[in-house]
Amino acid sequence: MRAVQQTEFGGPEVLHVVDLPIPEPGPDEVLVEVTTIGMNFADTHTRENSYVQEASLPLIPGAEVAGIRQDTGERVVAMTGGAGGYAQYAAVRKDRCYPIPDGVDDGTALALLLQGLTAWLLYDQGHVREGESVVVISGAGGVGSLAVQLGRPLGAGRVIATASSEDKRRLCLELGADAATDTDAEGLTERILEANGGEPVDVVFEMSGGAVFDRCLDALAPFGRMIAYGIASKDQNEVRTGKLLRRSLTVTGFWFGHCHDKPGLVARALDDLYAHAAAGRLRVVVGETYALSDARRAQEDLVGRRTQGKLLLDPRR
Repeated sequence: MRAVQQTEFGGPEVLHVVDLPIPEPGPDEVLVEVTTIGMNFADTHTRENSYVQEASLPLIPGAEVAGIRQDTGERVVAMTGGAGGYAQYAAVRKDRCYPIPDGVDDGTALALLLQGLTAWLLYDQGHVREGESVVVISGAGGVGSLAVQLGRPLGAGRVIATASSEDKRRLCLELGADAATDTDAEGLTERILEANGGEPVDVVFEMSGGAVFDRCLDALAPFGRMIAYGIASKDQNEVRTGKLLRRSLTVTGFWFGHCHDKPGLVARALDDLYAHAAAGRLRVVVGETYALSDARRAQEDLVGRRTQGKLLLDPRR
């Protein structure tokens, strides 16, 4: 089978398309013939071995696939556990394999898997209450575009998105954000307050880190919550307890990997996402589909913020 493999950690140049044997599934695994591969920003961290979960070499990147389950013939989406997805076949655990409903294409199913589930669980983790204001950092991205739309169905009163370009901010507004502002850290606190009618906000979903994290923390109201679910800038933060105490703030980390062993929670959230999509309350933004042989360029575009929505790889190209 064709697969993308790396034998060292580093930049996109370490990704190579190679021919490898089809994997043999273990006792608790099934073999999936992959029709579409889902990409995530975390793939770029895994490539460098800078992600939460430590990687080992040689490595086939990719955390999620859509395809045909070989033992049953079902169309499924599946989580690989962080590696093994950039290939024409993947061996995945049975309890991380979920049927794709009729009428749902691969791109939509993949967008609703890791990124859709992350967006849904951010509201759950953030304990968002009816009418509260929510800020979504990078609201035009894979997770962000879904988190913006889930605001109303999951109870948010006002949704404020950030995005790095005018086109992306326009997309955020089209998806249902009440306001959209630039992601740049300079003046971000003031822009968030202005977008919320001059008032501090209740909840922030933050995945950038560094100065953006600090400016978002400054924008929180008393009893405000910030959910950190990524460090795209690779600039980690330290939070002083005095700052938390002064406004009774909560800062919470969220890593989807901890959900792998909670298949019941994942299945329930995924069913809810499919229902929202079927009812027209959720528009899945599927971005470009790259050839498997263009995996390097796809990751470069992702890091360079030249993309919108869910990025895909075609294992047949």
